[in-house]
Amino acid sequence: MLIIFITLLIILTTVIYLMSKTKYNKTIYALDKKEYPLKQLIPIGLYILDLLNYKYLTGHDRKLLMKFSELKGAKNSWYYLKIHWANRIILLIIGLIFILLVGLITNIDIAYCFYSICFLAVIIASGEWELERQLKKRHFSIKWDFPEFLNKVAVLVNAGLTVYKAWEKTVKENRSPSYFYKEAEIVIKEIEAGKSELRAYEDFARRCRTAEVARFVTIIIQNIRKGNEELSSILRVLSAESWEMRKNTAKRLGEEASAKMVLPMTIMFIAIVLIVSTPAILSIIKM
Repeated sequence: MLIIFITLLIILTTVIYLMSKTKYNKTIYALDKKEYPLKQLIPIGLYILDLLNYKYLTGHDRKLLMKFSELKGAKNSWYYLKIHWANRIILLIIGLIFILLVGLITNIDIAYCFYSICFLAVIIASGEWELERQLKKRHFSIKWDFPEFLNKVAVLVNAGLTVYKAWEKTVKENRSPSYFYKEAEIVIKEIEAGKSELRAYEDFARRCRTAEVARFVTIIIQNIRKGNEELSSILRVLSAESWEMRKNTAKRLGEEASAKMVLPMTIMFIAIVLIVSTPAILSIIKM
């Protein structure tokens, strides 16, 4: 029975793949192979979603949409939401085939059913965990690079440059392809394309979603609207505070790294004790 079910599932999946391959070829073309290893199979998931006429209107979809809006940009958020669900469907199909194959060589009992459900649940949840991991990495990168960026801007503004010129010079001299500098570079491109400075800075703060950046942008906007002769001194104070926060972050990371080392060191200690004490214990037993 399982063999028949597995065969039908593989045949059905193959048929859907052949039907969807050319239809969604342009849709998946822009996807990064490293980020989506199953890129070539994603058309299967997209075809199934369209067949079900899925509307992406649940509360969970809205939360995912916000996350993708932050990670990929508001314009691309709907696209990546669809890709996310299509990728989940592909993983579930592969997971189901794997579970059924395991069922051929083991007893189908309560334990098998329990572990199968847990396995499928992990597959579904893994996508959410990966999104959260990417968001945390992004937030950390922004908070880590911001103090250095702010310090350079403050120095250049103090030297007589406008905020935009200082911003542009700092970004163009940077060689690090980090999340923060990518967002800062978007500001330059938007202003060059005709967007007002105020709107570009506001959108930048909205994309970064950190309190430090929001405070910095607020100061800049106030300076543009009302003028402020103390801007350079305010930026220096803000820079000093940001560097202090970066030091605290580095200290916390060091403490977390030390805490993570406790378990491996404990295991190593137990292993050494066992190696050293085993001959003595064996000799006592022989006596």
